[in-house]
Amino acid sequence: MSDDKVLTYRQDVLAFALEQYGTEPECLWASCPEYAVLRHRNGKWYGVVMDVLREKLGLSGKGCVDVLNVKCEPDLIGAFRQRDGFLPAYHMNRSHWLTVLLDGTVDRETIVSLLGMSYDLIEKGTKKRGRLRRDPK
Repeated sequence: MSDDKVLTYRQDVLAFALEQYGTEPECLWASCPEYAVLRHRNGKWYGVVMDVLREKLGLSGKGCVDVLNVKCEPDLIGAFRQRDGFLPAYHMNRSHWLTVLLDGTVDRETIVSLLGMSYDLIEKGTKKRGRLRRDPK
């Protein structure tokens, strides 16, 4: 897959988050400028876009691959992980988070749907706990 196609997937995720939820990506780590956190208006993360060494994910090949970490219904994680393009969550709680490859293996519709589920789960958790929300940035 061409680098332009892969870059488009990353850009699509970030553009969707901005258009749908008003979320500007936050680059929290100077040492990892390609890592972008997507934060719900309540302050909790609903997505993280990263470029990760393939070997750290147990993938063959050299170099990095773009991924998206999303919160997911725990009972769906196992089913997703049986499919190509889905991995145990990288640096997140694997019972509640899922890593999705942004290399074209997973179609855009599925990625957008998962990002929406993640956003909703974060919002649902906030309502259940009765936390106050911050105004969107």
